[in-house]
Amino acid sequence: MMGKENLHVPIGDAERIEITTVIDNYSDHTLAMTETPSEMIKRASWAMEERIPDEALLAEHGLSLLVKVFKGDKHHSILLDAGWSRIGVPHNMRMLGINASRIEAVVISHGHMDHFGALLEILWDLVSPDVPLIIHPDAFLPRVLSLSSGKRIKMPRLDEGEVENADSGLIKTKRPHPLASGLVFSLGEVERNTDFEKGLAGALIERKGEWEPDLIMDDQGLVMNIKGKGLVVITGCAHAGIINTIRHARKITGINTVYAVMGGFHLTGPQFMPITERMIQELKKINPSVIVPMHCTCWRATNLIAEEFPDQFILNSVGTTFSF
Repeated sequence: MMGKENLHVPIGDAERIEITTVIDNYSDHTLAMTETPSEMIKRASWAMEERIPDEALLAEHGLSLLVKVFKGDKHHSILLDAGWSRIGVPHNMRMLGINASRIEAVVISHGHMDHFGALLEILWDLVSPDVPLIIHPDAFLPRVLSLSSGKRIKMPRLDEGEVENADSGLIKTKRPHPLASGLVFSLGEVERNTDFEKGLAGALIERKGEWEPDLIMDDQGLVMNIKGKGLVVITGCAHAGIINTIRHARKITGINTVYAVMGGFHLTGPQFMPITERMIQELKKINPSVIVPMHCTCWRATNLIAEEFPDQFILNSVGTTFSF
């Protein structure tokens, strides 16, 4: 885990950001017809385009986001995560008309199966050769979930050898890493400072032949700064805690204003519901203009966030593009 050292990163000011949901747990093609039109939100809606395709966008318990940052006459594209299945992300990229050859870097938020599922297919078949792949070294370690019954469930593992064969641009790092000419940074290891975000109970990781509690130190996300608005913080699952993650993004950038928080909040099931209210109170202090919980934020927690932040909450759906 990173210490308390000064880790300020020289993040640039983006003029505009677009974030497209390549895959998430939820898909609704009717949203564009039921919502008030907004310059910020573009929904995937075949009815609005006067065509009905033979195939639909796929949703799955996983996450993949295409991030574009714009400054002057240039823009950069970064892919965060690759969903769970091997077919979902490539399929949706094709359906959404995404030119994967324009992707400059791939970031894997952590080594859980619902975030690296289509990674090899993306590296082999879609992105350009030698594209940088930013990942924490712990993402390749063996993991299990230990149940209250004592049974251990083996989790799918990302094979480091296969990744190296598919991509010679592999960058294993625990620290924040610059992308898109310094307009985007991966967060690196997130400091754990809150007293209520305790991670995933029963998670174990094998390190040097010994099993130990898995603090999921590879959990990271992305941060950008929009000129005149503030930070955009994007998470994969936020196993480190969404508040810890926001605080970490503020610390490494030296910027306090948070414009948008998006991604998994990891508030799912009985283990996490007791901390949801505390998270909401802390998020009110931060007061982002835009809040978009995704993926591993359960329906109950999502509804609580929507009730408490009626003007800031936006429902996500596969194929949605957010423009800030």
